Amino acid sequence: MRTLTLLLVTLLTGCGYHQAGSATHIPADVRSLAVPIFATNAQAFHTEMAFTQATIRELDTRTKYRIINADTTDADATLHGTILTQAVAPLTYDSNTGQSSSYLVTITAKVVLTAHDGRILYRNDSIVYREQYQSTQDLSGFIQEDGYAVKRVAKDFAQAVVSDMLESF
Repeated sequence: MRTLTLLLVTLLTGCGYHQAGSATHIPADVRSLAVPIFATNAQAFHTEMAFTQATIRELDTRTKYRIINADTTDADATLHGTILTQAVAPLTYDSNTGQSSSYLVTITAKVVLTAHDGRILYRNDSIVYREQYQSTQDLSGFIQEDGYAVKRVAKDFAQAVVSDMLESF
């Protein structure tokens, strides 16, 4: 019986099981995170702001770190993000008018979490998110929907990045 218990304990410790929060990329001595406005290589309006705000909101909600919305040497670590690409493509067409009826926005970003001493704590060079949105056919009541799609993508992006930084195996 003792051998069986020892074998079971050995197998469970080697299979990737861990207590929540124990696989974090962020060292225990980090208490503050700087999150400056994301850089952008895309020709899009305010995507970097939506991604920065969503990431700060997610970090603030899910962690106990003091979040600084600036690039400062006062923080224990800094999360730099870059919007690499943003593309909008027609997805479906209205057969009566021949106009696009829905679009797909695709955003690629990268993030790097660097400790105060320059060590890279976390890095993901290609995070791709997509979101579909409907276009408005009635031009008198036209509402630009792509901004809302970008905000939804930013929220999903922030949740995934923070989860990966905190809980990845």
